[in-house]
Amino acid sequence: MNKILLSFLAVILIIEEWLWDLLTAFGRSLFHWLNLEQFEQWLRQTKPTMALVAFSIPLLIVAPINIVAFKLIANGLILQGILTEVLAKLLGTLLVARVFALTKPQLLTFVFLMIIYTTITRWLKWAHDKVTETAVYRWAKQLKG
Repeated sequence: MNKILLSFLAVILIIEEWLWDLLTAFGRSLFHWLNLEQFEQWLRQTKPTMALVAFSIPLLIVAPINIVAFKLIANGLILQGILTEVLAKLLGTLLVARVFALTKPQLLTFVFLMIIYTTITRWLKWAHDKVTETAVYRWAKQLKG
């Protein structure tokens, strides 16, 4: 059972890594296409409190989309709800990841965010190490590479 679970998690991790790479590249391209380089530079240099506000905005944008997705599912529109949730996840990952990457040094000056970040990072490293030991992960990584 343990091998099956780890193999399943390996597949999810490969998909997540692929999506992260894809969305990161897309985010850079989108910010460049929208001519937001000056905004990005401003974000990199902003004060910690403003960085926290900037980091919160994508979360506030995605939250209502999540609510709509759950409402659709609750009303029996399962496929529409799932697709809406996937959209929210992709949009959230794109925006939150981009803003976090630009403001990480400022955000980690907040003790509560530093604790959350280090805790999550530690858990993810442990899980990643377990999953990358599986044959499924190594096989999928070769396919991806």
